[in-house]
Amino acid sequence: MLSTTRSPDRAGELRAVGVDHPLADNGTIADQVRELMPDGVDAVLELVGCSVLADTFRTVRRHGTVCFTGALAGQWTIPDFTPFMIPNGVRLTSYAGGATDLPAQVFQQQLQAIAAGRLKAPVAKVYHGLEQVRDAQADVEAGTTPGKHVVLLDD
Repeated sequence: MLSTTRSPDRAGELRAVGVDHPLADNGTIADQVRELMPDGVDAVLELVGCSVLADTFRTVRRHGTVCFTGALAGQWTIPDFTPFMIPNGVRLTSYAGGATDLPAQVFQQQLQAIAAGRLKAPVAKVYHGLEQVRDAQADVEAGTTPGKHVVLLDD
């Protein structure tokens, strides 16, 4: 599995959760990916967004898939978009739903993988109550605490 990080010093954290090849995002990932996998990867989950989508396309093999699901860079549109920017044979899809949009069986498999330790979801910090949501969001945006930020609500 490949994963990117804007902070090269976090490569160890990515390896600890099962990433085989952590890549430092220097603005162009395609060359790094193609060095490891000359034919490209089967699929990419694109979280950064429109500003890097053209480079992301170059990482995927013919008949591979790019799933656009986030815009962490804050850019929500592609100026002068043309469908011809999508390489021949590469599929582009998007996902903007929630857990309820996943088939129940798929969601259950993910939960079981987490419980069995096959899929790691490290918890960065636990917040208690709605009054700490602002703190949680500030910590996520600061990017200094890697992992999941969990807000527990009272029953």
